[in-house]
Amino acid sequence: MKDKLNAILCDGKEKIEKTKTLDELQNVKAYFIGKQGVLTDILKSIPLLEVSKRAEAGRLCNEIKKSISDMIEAQKEKIYMKESAISEDFDVTVPGILPPAGTLHPITQMCYDLNDIFRSMGFEIFEESDITSELYAFDNLSFPKNHPARESMDTYWLKSNGESGSSKLCLRPHLTGASVRYMQTHEPPFRFVYPGRVYRNESTDARHERAFFQYEALIVDRNFTFSSGKLLIKSILSKVFGCDVDVRMRAGFFPFVEPGFEIDMKCLVCGGKGCSVCKHVGWIEIMPGGTPHPNVLRSAGLNPDEFTGFYVNIGLDRLVMMRYGVDDVRLFHSADLRFLKQFS
Repeated sequence: MKDKLNAILCDGKEKIEKTKTLDELQNVKAYFIGKQGVLTDILKSIPLLEVSKRAEAGRLCNEIKKSISDMIEAQKEKIYMKESAISEDFDVTVPGILPPAGTLHPITQMCYDLNDIFRSMGFEIFEESDITSELYAFDNLSFPKNHPARESMDTYWLKSNGESGSSKLCLRPHLTGASVRYMQTHEPPFRFVYPGRVYRNESTDARHERAFFQYEALIVDRNFTFSSGKLLIKSILSKVFGCDVDVRMRAGFFPFVEPGFEIDMKCLVCGGKGCSVCKHVGWIEIMPGGTPHPNVLRSAGLNPDEFTGFYVNIGLDRLVMMRYGVDDVRLFHSADLRFLKQFS
């Protein structure tokens, strides 16, 4: 029995060393120590031996079985190393190279930066759903019933049961309706911002998109001067760009502010010399602004004789264009990794 077991050990060692693949090694394992293997058969036959020889035969058989099992595991490691792309002389203790990590989209980063800026000035961050109603998008903001912005050529209306007011739903064409919703559920004075995506049914070009980002800010208090509002704009832009930015305010009409202004900044893409982004005039409109219209304050349940304030709506996409010198807003929404990797 001892000679037979030693012969099996030698045969096993030879066959194991000759294996080149894991499949071959598995076949050798099954032949020697599998359920139907030669060593398994010997172990089953031990009870048939003389009583005096059983213990010795069992011990020797288990030792050889363990030796073959250890050789199989060692051969398996050799096969793994040969099949691996890592060479045997590779030093695994050397620090590796970190894989490229994802980063925030530049518009998202700008939004976070503005959040930090406004929080430092005591503003609260407010958000609402992308779906709003005619009541909050237009009625509460003093839009006339025949205003072109109410038409489907400008606003994405949703199929709903309502014909008008709070039951007539749409994708929000601007964020301004959120101001009334906030003021209706909070106590004055107010100092808050509300970032988000808005939707317009319009043609796309280098300066316009159908879905883009706005960032609105509103202050409502009993004594807030217009000069403080202008200082607020200058402070925001200087913190965003890290330098003083030339700003101009032009009279403009918006139903929800009185008086209203178009607020422009000097184009940072061309330095004011003129380019496709600023339509070759050196200035680019970045936000409307002004004092909340008395009707808007009344919709929020406030007395316009007691409260006043200042409102701005920042075109977030255009602000990002100015920060990075990008001349086409469509690039930010293209999901082109070649473009986005520049901001990592």
